[in-house]
Amino acid sequence: MGIEQREIWFPAKRYGWGWGLPVAWQGWLVLAGYFLLATGGAGILLSRPQTATSAMAFMGYILLLTLALVVVCRAKGEKPKWRWGK
Repeated sequence: MGIEQREIWFPAKRYGWGWGLPVAWQGWLVLAGYFLLATGGAGILLSRPQTATSAMAFMGYILLLTLALVVVCRAKGEKPKWRWGK
């Protein structure tokens, strides 16, 4: 039984904590989907008359969308930790 090597979509950043730009087409697809859903949601949720409710709905939508992106990055990316370069 060998160690199974998984495909990384999001490599760790060289400096700081988190993930960098995708290195696989699947990662680019996820990132493009995130931006399309974010801009589409802005167009729909913020096109109504501006109220505190519409702004809160948009912020909640972006929060959930970002949480989903972080879950995918965590599952398909390198382990995040603080890095100082090479």
